[in-house]
Amino acid sequence: MGRRTTGGSDVEIGPCRTHRFVASVTTSADPRRWRALSILLMGQFASLLDLSVTNVALPSIGRATGADASELQWVVTGYVLAFGLVPVIGGRLGDGRGRRRMFIVAMLGFVVASAAVGLAPTAGVLIAARVVQGMFGGMIGPQVSGFIQNAFPPGERGRAFGRLGLTVGAGTALGPVVAGLLIAAGGEAAGWRLVFFINVPIGLAAVVLARRWVAADPPVARTAGRSLDLWGVALLGAGLLCLLLPVVETGQSGGPLTLLLLIPAAGFLAAFVRHEGRLTRADAAPLIDLRLFRTRSFVTGVVFAVVFFCSNTGIPLVLALYYQDGLGFTALQSALGVTAYAVGTVFGAPVAGRFITRVGRPLLLGAVSVFTLVTVVLALVVQAAPGATDPVGVILRLCVPLFVLGIAGGSIVTPNQTLTLADVDPSRGGVAGGVVQTAQRVGASIGQTVLGTSFVVVLAGTARASAPGAPAPDPAAFAAALTVALGVSVAFSATAAVLSGIEIRRSRAR
Repeated sequence: MGRRTTGGSDVEIGPCRTHRFVASVTTSADPRRWRALSILLMGQFASLLDLSVTNVALPSIGRATGADASELQWVVTGYVLAFGLVPVIGGRLGDGRGRRRMFIVAMLGFVVASAAVGLAPTAGVLIAARVVQGMFGGMIGPQVSGFIQNAFPPGERGRAFGRLGLTVGAGTALGPVVAGLLIAAGGEAAGWRLVFFINVPIGLAAVVLARRWVAADPPVARTAGRSLDLWGVALLGAGLLCLLLPVVETGQSGGPLTLLLLIPAAGFLAAFVRHEGRLTRADAAPLIDLRLFRTRSFVTGVVFAVVFFCSNTGIPLVLALYYQDGLGFTALQSALGVTAYAVGTVFGAPVAGRFITRVGRPLLLGAVSVFTLVTVVLALVVQAAPGATDPVGVILRLCVPLFVLGIAGGSIVTPNQTLTLADVDPSRGGVAGGVVQTAQRVGASIGQTVLGTSFVVVLAGTARASAPGAPAPDPAAFAAALTVALGVSVAFSATAAVLSGIEIRRSRAR
């Protein structure tokens, strides 16, 4: 443990990698920073909640709007695609135009779009509103991570990212629970609308409190005041769309021909890298400053984010399919079946955030190893009673491994985000956070597709539950499908563990 003098003040240096850009952080931290972070996290929570609420709400939406299977798919896909396309753009705008301003703009757009979703009279209007909602929702996250990079000194960033990790995990995991409760409270016809209307008061409160408690921040990027790289936006947007669309569609109703879109995806992304390389060399306001990728910890964290999110985000999805299609659970029972996972995430994220700056990457390796092991245990518990269909018995039997799995998962997102951004210049914190979130969304889309597809393939031709309370004729087949999907998750998380181990060895060798 040592100290470095920076700009007339001492900055404590822990046993982790020395922070290269500590000089960019103000030496007198805003005393309102923790309260301001809580307000920003309100918006982040709402945007993430809407990634998963539709898993439970889709049947009610279909009956109320007359949407067919393809339209219902796009209620989910439209939001996921839009949410994944814009974080880099949102981060660049926040760096160049001020993060509080962009947070308020994104939050207001999200509120209006949420109200439009809740009021939608037809499936077409609902899908269009979901796309707009996803675009504004995806712009919120980079403002939060950029704010943490600038408002908190290095010694506090682990705790701050711990709160962000808690929000990410809880927002994603609690979506089915919240949807199940609201649908039960509002009834079949209006309950699904409440799922989206609830964003309106939350979002408006976040806007009002952000104007009052979040300090107005001047643009921090070197690109402040320069025009947005529209050609870069077009190339990145086209590349990510061609990458994510076949991934999402193949896992639902799209045919294998959608995979052909991966060819233009490679071309668009290659052209984007060449274009950004030219702007970076000329210091001409690129959308993504490619010098970010000279930082080894940043590259390692981005790759790890893709691989781990392939593992963890698909688990709630296949559990919902197992509960509802196989065991005949109601929407509320299915939501309660993943509550232990959500609660575990709430415990794990802040604890890991407190220790990451002292322990470093070994904490990440330990957490992902536990996640891998407990996923195996979960599969064994399912196979111990493959024919069980009693909701109370099934939920109680799975709650302990799901709780531990949630703790491990929550302990991974926070440390990785902290380590990934540790050596990034805070003036690029918004766009760097946008890159990380795009990596997470790509991984999540791949994971949900691969785990969901493996579940469906195993069940080919198997009869599903005919109605809530009426289990499928062969629930053991659904237990086998869930076990296979969990095995795929283990393969991804084990790969993430290997990546962490390799990085630790390389760091020690250096």
